[in-house]
Amino acid sequence: MPRRSKGPRLYLDPRRKQWIIRDGSRFVRTGCGEGDGAKAEKFLAQYIGHKHRPEPSGAPMIADVLNVYGTEVAPHKKTARNMGYNISNLLRWWGDKSAAEISTKTCRAYAESRGMNSGSGADLKVLRAAVIHWHKEYGPLTFLPTFWRPADPPPRERWLTKSEAARLLWAARRYQHLRRMILLGLYTGSRPGVLLSLQWDQVDLKAEVLIRTRRGVTTSKNKQAPKVKLGRRILAHLLRWKRLDGPNVKYVCHYEGRATNDPHGSWSRIVKAAGLDGVTRHTLRHTRATWMAQAGVPLFEAAGFLGMTVRTLERTYAHHDPAHQERAANI
Repeated sequence: MPRRSKGPRLYLDPRRKQWIIRDGSRFVRTGCGEGDGAKAEKFLAQYIGHKHRPEPSGAPMIADVLNVYGTEVAPHKKTARNMGYNISNLLRWWGDKSAAEISTKTCRAYAESRGMNSGSGADLKVLRAAVIHWHKEYGPLTFLPTFWRPADPPPRERWLTKSEAARLLWAARRYQHLRRMILLGLYTGSRPGVLLSLQWDQVDLKAEVLIRTRRGVTTSKNKQAPKVKLGRRILAHLLRWKRLDGPNVKYVCHYEGRATNDPHGSWSRIVKAAGLDGVTRHTLRHTRATWMAQAGVPLFEAAGFLGMTVRTLERTYAHHDPAHQERAANI
């Protein structure tokens, strides 16, 4: 009996140094070079989504489940690029399996194949969401899969001191799109994905408000992105940037007028030039939260500013407050 195809997946052509989609005996060029893995993942997600529409089934193949999710749900999420990467990972291991094979044992085996890291947990989270979507739209399933994923890693605590932030900004002087993202991250605490896709019509300079979420875009329950008040320092930068950009530039953190959704290479260069370790783009958000805690900003106010729960803020950042444990120590 012939073995079922694992479904479309990425393959790096060793001769051309380009990413290609391998779909059974078919090879589809993505036009993405070796260093454009993220773009290739997005291309793969789009290819999977438009390939076919499976028939409803109570016992589907996982490849079909992921194909439907990649078509109907992922494109409407702000994390669509990451989901394309998750789906590609899942297809390589789960593509020739049926949804009935999902169990604690197989989920654990998948996580072990990926090194039991946070990436495998993110993949399995997407798998669970895809199965639930199939169950609602193409099911119901004739069985109840049992999911498992590794525990979330402890919260990151890396943040920048004022001098480290200054070094990072200096290192980014030739990358104005990253310099803008850094300043916006430090002063608003917004997530990197929000800042990299931020458009000028989301910035109300008169009301001094930044609208983090574009109209029609949904956000997940655990990643809320409320409007944020602009302080006088970042407002001054935005006013100057707007004068420089004029009326025809669409994005705030742009490179020659274009959005910069995946600046991994340039980000790594400026972090190295600044002599910093363990600094990611998300460190900017951690830094803003830490600075507010150090300044004694009330937790409820800081949580509303950042768009996170008071519980999350307290668990991760409260110990930076100079008054932390002071009353307990002086009774």
